[in-house]
Amino acid sequence: MFDKLEKALTPIADTLSKNKVLTAIRDGFLVTVPMTIVGSIFLLIANFPIDGWSEFIASFAGEGWEAYLSAVTSSTFDVVALTGVLGIGYAYAREQGVDKIAGAVVALTCFLIVTPKSHPDYVNEAGKAFSGFSFGNLGTAGMFLGMITAIVSVLIFSWAMKRKLVIKLPDGVPPAVMDSFAALIPAAFAMTTFAIIHGIFKNTSYEYAHNFIYEVLQAPLVGIGRSNLFEVTYQFLSTLFWFFGINGPAVTNTVFGPIHKVLTQENLDAAKAGLEMTNIFTAGFSDFFCNYGGGGSTLGLVIMMAFLGKSARIKQLGRLSLPAAIFGINEPIIFGLPIVLNPIMAVPFILVPVLNTVTATIATNIGVLPITSGVQLPWTMPIMFSGWLVTGSLVASVFQLAQLVMDMLIYYPFLKMLDKKYLEEESLHADETDDLDDLSFDDLSFD
Repeated sequence: MFDKLEKALTPIADTLSKNKVLTAIRDGFLVTVPMTIVGSIFLLIANFPIDGWSEFIASFAGEGWEAYLSAVTSSTFDVVALTGVLGIGYAYAREQGVDKIAGAVVALTCFLIVTPKSHPDYVNEAGKAFSGFSFGNLGTAGMFLGMITAIVSVLIFSWAMKRKLVIKLPDGVPPAVMDSFAALIPAAFAMTTFAIIHGIFKNTSYEYAHNFIYEVLQAPLVGIGRSNLFEVTYQFLSTLFWFFGINGPAVTNTVFGPIHKVLTQENLDAAKAGLEMTNIFTAGFSDFFCNYGGGGSTLGLVIMMAFLGKSARIKQLGRLSLPAAIFGINEPIIFGLPIVLNPIMAVPFILVPVLNTVTATIATNIGVLPITSGVQLPWTMPIMFSGWLVTGSLVASVFQLAQLVMDMLIYYPFLKMLDKKYLEEESLHADETDDLDDLSFDDLSFD
C-alpha cells in the first residue's frame, strides 16, 4: 500500500515543487514574511494581551501612543499585495532566467497600471474626488490580482528578452546602463499589455481588474478557506507528503498559503477596525493549534522518547531532538527515528495533526478557543507562548497543553511498539560475539 501511495504522490509533489509559477508565488510571498513579522511585533506592543497595558504605557508615553506604532503596521500589512507583487516578480524573473530586479519593477509597475487611482466616492469640500492609491487595493483585496499580474507581466517581459527584442548598446557602456536599456522594450511590451487590460475593464461593469478578480476568483477561494474541510485537507496532505520524505508544506503552501494569508489579513483588518473577527483558519491557527514540534505534531512524541524511551536509540535521539522540536523543527526524528515510510508510525503521524485541527476547530466554534487576531508570529514560536500571543488569551495556552497531552496519548502505544522492536535489536547485537573475541594467543608457541 505504501509503495502505491509513494508512486502516486511523488510525481505530484515533484511536479508542484518544480512548477515555476507556483515556486515563484511561494518564494515571492516569503519575501514579505520578515516585514509582516516585524509589523506584528509592533502590533503586539500596541495591543499587548494584558489588562491595563495601554494605560501603563500612556503614563509615560502620552495618550495616543499607539498611533506612532501604527505607522509600521500600516506600512507592512496594508500594502501586502504591493510587496507580494515585488517578491513574486523577482522570483518569477529568476525562474525565467532574466534580470530579477527588472522583473520585479515591471511587475510592480503593471500592477499599479491596473490599480484604481481615482475614487469618486470620496470628495473634498471643493468637490474634487480623491486621487491616489488606496490601501484597500494594495492590501488583502489586491493579493490575487497581484499574483496574476506579477506572473503575466514577467512572462511577457521574459518572452521579449529571450527573443532579443532589446536595444543593444556598443561595448564599453557600463553594465548598469546596458541592462536598463536592454529592459526597455520588454518592459514596454508588458506595460502596454496591462494598459490595454486596464482600458478594457474601464468599459465594463467591473470598471477595474481589482473588482473582477476579487468577485470572480478571490472571494470564492477565500470562501473555500472558511469551510471546515479546508484546514483538515491542508494538514492531511502536508503530513502525508512528509511521511514519504517530501517537505509537505513546501508543496501544499503553493496552493493553501495565499488563502491562509488573505484570511489572516482579514482578521487583522477587522481587529484594527474594532470589528468582530470571523476567520478561523488563519496562518496562526494552522501553525500553533494544528502542529506542535513540526510536521505530524511530533513534540509529544519527542518528549516521550527523551524521558520514557527504553532503547538507547530512541532515548538518545529524543534527547538530541528535543531542543529543536520545541521550536517546531523535527527533521532529526523524521529521518532519524525514522518516521519516513515507517509503517508503525504512519497512523499516528498522519492522524494527530488532523485530530488537532478538528478539536481546535470545534473549540473555536463553541467559543472555548478565541479566534486568532491576525498577528503573524514566526512559526518557530514555542507552545504556550504562541497560543497566548496569537489570541491574547491564556485559555489558548492551556488548550495547547491539552492538545499536547492528547497527542502523547495517541503516539504512546506506537512508540512502545517501536521501542520494544529497537530493544530487541539492541539485545541481539549485544549477544553477538565477534570471532576476534575468541582469538587467544595463550597456546601460541614459536618452538
